[in-house]
Amino acid sequence: MNTDKRLKRKVRNSYLVSTVSIALVLFLLGSVGYLTIAAMTVAGTLQRSIAVSVELTDGLSDELRSQIEKRLADDELVGTIAYVPRDEKAQDDEFRKMFGSDFEEVLDENPLSDSFELTLTEASEDKTRLEAFIAATQRLTGVAHVSYPALLAEQLHATVGKFRLIVLLFGGALLAISLILVHNTIRLAIFSKRYLINTMKLVGATKWFIMKPFLGSSLTQGVLAGAMASVLLGAAVYGLGEAVPELLNTTELYRIGAILGAMVLGGILISGIFTVTALNKFINMKSNKIYLY
Repeated sequence: MNTDKRLKRKVRNSYLVSTVSIALVLFLLGSVGYLTIAAMTVAGTLQRSIAVSVELTDGLSDELRSQIEKRLADDELVGTIAYVPRDEKAQDDEFRKMFGSDFEEVLDENPLSDSFELTLTEASEDKTRLEAFIAATQRLTGVAHVSYPALLAEQLHATVGKFRLIVLLFGGALLAISLILVHNTIRLAIFSKRYLINTMKLVGATKWFIMKPFLGSSLTQGVLAGAMASVLLGAAVYGLGEAVPELLNTTELYRIGAILGAMVLGGILISGIFTVTALNKFINMKSNKIYLY
């Protein structure tokens, strides 16, 4: 009787340890996924922060100005576009700081030009396309001058590209390591029941009959592990949002929800696939080799 209780307790403890191990691995993967998305979003925001100023010629008609605006807005390199008249620019505090008094007392007229202020999309990281866009914009009738921080844009795009590569390599390496750990955890759990599997084979049980209870247990384990990991990640994201609100703002809530759902689904798939893989090995193994392990 005591032996049976001890055996049940060992099986229960093994199941619990396996579930917690999978949950922790999923939590780690989910955390890396969340931070990766946040980092990519920040990188994209930095790329979109590059501003281009398209200054217009004086006395430009409203019709021609509208044509220029439409031409710029239709280009896929343009993220946002805003028309800024010269009088509005003259009211800018930074511009007025350049003069000890009102610039009207120094200059006879407003030296500024009407302009379109643009922000670019992530497609602008293609240097050739960006230069072609700037050159084409400069040639438009009614455009006096196009200015943008070329050196800054080039350095920023190069840095963001390297950063993305590092994040992807790190995430891929961590994914591979995590999958290996989960596979070994599940394989050890199946390994501990290899004699039971062999006994079922000897009494004539079919492959599906042997696999069915293990698969049911693995699916339940995957759901529990995914749910535990989702709760842990949700708590971690909430804590980060309280401590660093900017971090939470960079990732939309629907993406966080997608990560939590992917963790539950990932727990089911990982547990199920690795369980089938381990079961196949021991079910197909000859009885005399079972005892060699």
